[in-house]
Amino acid sequence: MKSIIGSMVALTGLMVAGGVMAEEMPALAKKLNCTACHAIDRKVVGPAWRDVAKKYTGSGVTKYTYNGKEYPLIEGLVMKVSKGGSGNWGSMPMPANDPSGTKQAEITELVKFEQSLSTK
Repeated sequence: MKSIIGSMVALTGLMVAGGVMAEEMPALAKKLNCTACHAIDRKVVGPAWRDVAKKYTGSGVTKYTYNGKEYPLIEGLVMKVSKGGSGNWGSMPMPANDPSGTKQAEITELVKFEQSLSTK
């Protein structure tokens, strides 16, 4: 009986730890439909967010070039997400997500979250 209880406790602990370790897309990413093309840990249509974070933050990059002009990393990535473009991750273009510029605060929040994944 003790071994069954011990096994159940161990299994419960593993399930809780697994749930904590698994990273979920923020609700804001779902609201802005980022999940249609991206996941945190695997390529969907676009790259995994963790791969994007490692490419930029993980390699010590502090600048991002968008349409031939250099910007601070976060500002440049927000511009890329807002206005779209292609060439950084293959031939599939990223559609513009905020051509009117009304979602800049939300996109900035998501870019900062995505960049935080480089250490996870």
